[in-house]
Amino acid sequence: MRKNESNFYNIIMNNKLADALKWIVSILQKHNVPFQISGGFAANIYGAKRLVNDIDIDIPEDKMELLLPDIEQYITFGPAEYKDEKWDLKLITLNYNGQEIDIGGAFDTKIFDEQNKIWVHCPAKFETAQTHSAYGIEVPIVRPQDLIQYKKLLNGEHQKTDIASVQEYLAKNK
Repeated sequence: MRKNESNFYNIIMNNKLADALKWIVSILQKHNVPFQISGGFAANIYGAKRLVNDIDIDIPEDKMELLLPDIEQYITFGPAEYKDEKWDLKLITLNYNGQEIDIGGAFDTKIFDEQNKIWVHCPAKFETAQTHSAYGIEVPIVRPQDLIQYKKLLNGEHQKTDIASVQEYLAKNK
């Protein structure tokens, strides 16, 4: 991709991301569902430069059903238990106009720790989430220290990149 094509692609991706974020946050707020943004999008808000693939949102498992009337036409998975080699959680995956959104259970989620070969319970801590502006709206974001903690359980270069960016954010914002 040439530079101009890359810039155009980034603008399109950011517009999709912004539209999807505004849409899903409005639904969460409409139903008074507590939530926090996590994953790569949270790392991006804390300074990671890589492209955001999806929007990861933690909500209480018992609130997922409330959202169904507003999101059902966009569901590509769930709500159901999802388990693979890394994750064990209740999940709904959406495709909103080409942008993937993963709505994961906040309190029963487990991540497989490859190093120690055990499943680690990783509940969301809504009370410590930090409010940040993303695309013109205020959203709760997983606390940087909690983001680092769970990303350390996962493998991949993008995890290391995210961790380094979030650590840099913490160093600058002591």
